[in-house]
This record gives sequence, C-alpha cells and structure tokens, in this order.
Amino acid sequence: MSENGTNRDNLIAKSGFFTGLHPGMGIAAKAMVASFVVFTVLNVEYAGELYGAVRGWIESGLSWYYITAMTVMLFICLYLMFSRFGTIKLGDDDSKPEFSNFSWFAMLFSAGVGIGILFFGVAEPIFYFDNSGAFGYPNNPHADLQGHGEMDVQRAVDAMRVTYFHWGLHGWAVYVMIGLCLAYFGFRKKLPLTLRSALYPVLGERIYGPIGHAVDLLAVFGTVFGVATSLGLGVTQMATGLNVLFGIDPGITTQLILIAVISVIATLSAVSGVGNGIRIISEWNIWLSIVLLAAFVAFGPFKFLMSFFITSLGDYIWNVIPMGFWTASEPGNAAWQGGWTIFYWGWWISWAPFVGMFIARISRGRTIREFMVGVMFVPTTIAFFWICMFGGSAIWQEMNAVGGPGAAGGAGIIETVRAWNLPNALYGTIDNLFRTSWAGDMSWMIWPMSALATILLASWFITSSDSGTLVITTMLSMGDDDPPKMFRIIWGLGEGFVAGVLLLAGGLKALQTASIAAALPISVIMLFMAYGLIKSLVEDSSAVAEPLVEYAPDGTHITQELRS
Repeated sequence: MSENGTNRDNLIAKSGFFTGLHPGMGIAAKAMVASFVVFTVLNVEYAGELYGAVRGWIESGLSWYYITAMTVMLFICLYLMFSRFGTIKLGDDDSKPEFSNFSWFAMLFSAGVGIGILFFGVAEPIFYFDNSGAFGYPNNPHADLQGHGEMDVQRAVDAMRVTYFHWGLHGWAVYVMIGLCLAYFGFRKKLPLTLRSALYPVLGERIYGPIGHAVDLLAVFGTVFGVATSLGLGVTQMATGLNVLFGIDPGITTQLILIAVISVIATLSAVSGVGNGIRIISEWNIWLSIVLLAAFVAFGPFKFLMSFFITSLGDYIWNVIPMGFWTASEPGNAAWQGGWTIFYWGWWISWAPFVGMFIARISRGRTIREFMVGVMFVPTTIAFFWICMFGGSAIWQEMNAVGGPGAAGGAGIIETVRAWNLPNALYGTIDNLFRTSWAGDMSWMIWPMSALATILLASWFITSSDSGTLVITTMLSMGDDDPPKMFRIIWGLGEGFVAGVLLLAGGLKALQTASIAAALPISVIMLFMAYGLIKSLVEDSSAVAEPLVEYAPDGTHITQELRS
C-alpha cells in the first residue's frame, strides 16, 4: 500500500479554485446537494411523498435486514475488543494519543449524541411510558408483551430500557466499526482518511476510481443533510427556549436567525481546527452539562432516580441481546418498530460516516481495544445516566402528580408529548422540577436552568456542525486532516444555508426522510468495511500476538522476577 500516497497526490488539484481538493468530487458534491435541495423545494409535497415511500418500503420490507446488520456490527465489535488484535495501535507502534482522555471523551460525546439526548431525553421515555396509543400503534409493545399495561414503575422501567436500546450499544457499534476501519486504514496502513480506504482489501486500487468516489459522495450526502436537517429541526427547541426565557416569538424568523448565528460560530470553530475550537467547545459542553445534570440529581427525587437507574440499567443489560433480535409481526407492533427502532437504526447508520470519520480523526495512537472500550462504553454509559436523570424525573413527576399519570391536573408532560410538542417536554420538566423539589418551591431556579439547557442545545449542535464540516472537507481533499480553510468556510456556511432554505420551504422533514433512506446503501458499504478490516487484520503480520517467553535476552527469568 506504499504507493497510495502517490495515487492520492495525483487526484488533488495543485492550482486553481479547487487547490487541495479533488476537483471532480468537489463539483459533484455541490451539484448533488444543490439538485436535492432544488428538487425538494420546488415540490415539497411530492418530494416528501417520494422520500416517504422509499423510507416506508425500507421500514416495512427490510426491517429484518437492518436488525441483522446492527446485531452483526455489535458482535463484530465485541469480538475485536476481546481478540488478539486488541493491542494493535491505530498508527505506528510508537505513536501516542493526540488528545487527553477527557478531551477525547468530550469530543466523542459531542459529535455522537450530544444534542439528541437533550431533545429526546425527556420526550422518548415519556412516550414509551404512556399507554394511550394516541398515534395509532402501541406506545411500547415491549412493555405490552410483558403485560405491563398500567403506567406504573414496571412500565417505567420498560420505557427506559427501550430508550437505552435506541441510544445504546447497537448504535454506537456502528460508529465504532466505521471509525475503527477509517483509523486503522488511515493511520496504520497510510491510506487516505476517507470512507473508500476501508474497502481497499475488497477493491484494491479501484478505490481511487468511480466506485471510491461514489462511496465518499454518499458519505458527504449523509453528512450534509444529516447536519442540515438536524440544525433545522433543532432550532425549534432552541426557539422554544428563547420563548420561555424572554417571550421571543419562536417562529420562522427566530429560527432563521438562530441557524445563521450557529452556522457562523460552527464555521469559525471548524476553521480553527480540531485541537482548538472543536476541542475547547466540546470540553465546555461537558462542564456545562455536568452543571445541568447535577441540578436534576440534587433537586430531583434522588433516591428514586438512583434506584431507577440501577434497575433500568440491569434490565437493559439482561434484555439487550433478545431485543436486538426481535422482529415484530403483528401490524401495530410492526408499525411501532418501523417508526421507532428501524428509524433509529437508519439514523445511526446515515450519521455513521460523518461521526465515524471524526472519531477516527481524534483517535490516532490508541490501541484497538482502547478505542473500542472508550468509544462504545463510555459515551453509552454517560448517555444512559443522562436519559435516566431527565426522563426518570419526568416519569416520576407524572406518577406522583395530582390525579395520577396523564390525568387532568397531572404533570402535563405526557400531554405535551401526545401533542408532539417535543421541544417543550424538556422545559416543562425543568419547570416542574424546581416548583416541586424536596427543598420546596425553587421557582427562581427555572430561568437559569432553562437558559443553560438552551445554551447547551446550541453548543452541542455547534460541535456536531463543525465536526461535520471538517469531515466533508477531509473527504473532498482525499483524506487531508488539515483541509483548505476556504472550503471549510464554504461548506460550514453551506450547511446553514441548506437548513434555512429547507426550513422556509417546509422541506426539512422530507430531506430528513431522504437521509434515513440513504442509510440502506451505507449499511451495505459498512458490512464490506467490516469484512475488509477483519481480512486485513488476519493477514497483517503485526496482528500476530507475541509469543510468551520465560527468559529475557540477558538471561533473567521474567516470571520469577515479576513475582518477586
């Protein structure tokens, strides 16, 4: 593979507008994004129907495939984690990690799940806890199949288990696999840090041709529209926060201003690079998140939350494997599985090229085992605790409200979720928490905690957006980990522009659906990448474990010396 640097250099423009980038890829990527945006905006209703039909076909006809693919990824990750390959460095044998463990974990969490658990941390557990079936299918078939129909503690544990399932090991296994493939082939095998490189054991030098270009363009598609649609939908919650804090109208104008401000900050962060803007904002995200989380722990139902966390975590660990294999057959349950589990699997897969590449970018010098444990278990555990503290607080409020769960005069959070007003679920929970805390009425805490939640929504998204910008320009520059700053600016602001245009046209959800549909070809690439990684590891002489010896070169008996 020594000649691959030459192949990469031959594909990069040395002068002109596209200096530092692959000209064909740069033009194709812009044309692809523009064509999808124009097609969607010109006829939002038709585009939504078309994308929805594709997604519906995938969810109804290929749910078995998505379930199988996710489970296969999880088992491959567990195998590699405990295999003899675990000690191999992602880089040269003497390479050291570029970032401290804290900075590494902060960036992992920021790029992977940050804004998602703020948006869904309350709403999703409450949805599964509810038993109304208000959306035409069961709220939680996993609870119903166990006979837990009443909104009590048993159903609450079931609700948390399903939420953990959707935010847990299966999803992170996809990020881990793609990130590991990119880091291994990029830093160990010295191939370009792009998605195509992981297919080298399968395609050989053809990764530098049309097939390789198509693979990377598919990753660019998922990244641009994944980030843009998340920004467009995420600003609705930020605008809700500004309405709670200042009474500002949360309408389109406010949302467009938020998109512009966040896009500019994220672009500046991307231009500054991983070691500066992205790392610093990610670390601040963690510290601010700790403050908000500590407030929920300190002023919420502490004893209930701690017991609930241990119980629900144990329930997840006991059931995660059978849940991963469960395929619904009854129409109502199948509709729920398609709308939730398969939706989530598609969303994880569609984001995997972007998040996986960013994870690879910040993981040079770590061993495979360190990478697997750090990426799969640390963010997952943090996410579980966060979801339990926020969602568990909301569930506790509903179970202890006047009139009981969801009744008139109750906590009001279930009604908010039934109305699909998800942005308000978080702020409603904060409001209830400090009005009814064990320390009495602490209404004065509502405003600063709501402000902190709104700031976190913005800052979590900034770290996702700047990471996405860096990933896009890295792929278009054929793996340059310091891509041209001009193109970071173009693509960073471009993501915001796409989000704004689609928000005005009402086409954000249509493009979100298209992004999920794009997960199908990405999942096929992902399976080939996993095969290529294992094939390369088996054939790599450096992957062979060192033989155990009793004596050192100087004649010292190693075992005896250690024991003494």
